[in-house]
Amino acid sequence: MEFVYEKIFVPNKHSFITRKLKMDPESDKIHSHKNFELNLITAGSGRRIVGDNISSYSEGDLVLIGPNISHCWEVLEVEKNREPECIVTHFYENIITSDFFNIPELEPLINLLKEAKNGIVFKGTKSEKAAAVLQKMTRLNGLKLYIELLNVFNLLLQTEDREYLTLPSSSPNLYKKDQDKINKVYEYVFQNIREGVKLKEAASIVYLQPGSFCRYFKKKTNQSFMNYVKRVRIGIAAKLLAETDKQITQICYECGYNNLANFNHYFKIVMKKTPSEYRKSFR
Repeated sequence: MEFVYEKIFVPNKHSFITRKLKMDPESDKIHSHKNFELNLITAGSGRRIVGDNISSYSEGDLVLIGPNISHCWEVLEVEKNREPECIVTHFYENIITSDFFNIPELEPLINLLKEAKNGIVFKGTKSEKAAAVLQKMTRLNGLKLYIELLNVFNLLLQTEDREYLTLPSSSPNLYKKDQDKINKVYEYVFQNIREGVKLKEAASIVYLQPGSFCRYFKKKTNQSFMNYVKRVRIGIAAKLLAETDKQITQICYECGYNNLANFNHYFKIVMKKTPSEYRKSFR
């Protein structure tokens, strides 16, 4: 697994962009960006990682996430003669402070976008209608496209069946300079998770002593550094369990655990299943 910080290009004179994208089964990059993202899976299934949440997704999966949340849609199953695909809408993080949105009628929408910092999965008939509109949006432009985006938001606001993917405590609220520093730490963790993550090395990335770094990381991300590292390890373990036939003991050590009992215990806490039970769900 690899962590990257992406820059999403939204053309000049546009506040958002809607695209139909192919999903690469070979890619497992966890990434984040400053934009809001509305993601609809139109083909394919696999594992979704949003913040510290690891869960499965399938066709019809509709998720709204806020700025700077690490996320990844890993493709684990590909239908015959049908490439994995999604429709993604990206829009600026400052859209909720724009003049157009600053009207009483759109206050519920602003509140919804604020809740997106936790990642929201929408389900039910209203979300299915929103998915149909998103399909239509890939063929539109100009004012018609903007009107349909508002139509999508209206349907999402009417969707009562929602699942919040991360706890409020796991969603960062950072200034840009802090986000850049935290992203460097994330990248270090993903690059060294198998060989061993060292607190002193992570602290040196942001020019802090270990004690100060731990306080800084928790203040900026609302989770401890070691808890974040544990969740990354479990994410990698889940990937290996689903995609390889490696022994669970081998996976345990490859993910940085030195004790199988500890690995099994923490895996069950995060994934709600033992490693063997999780592997069986993909067989």
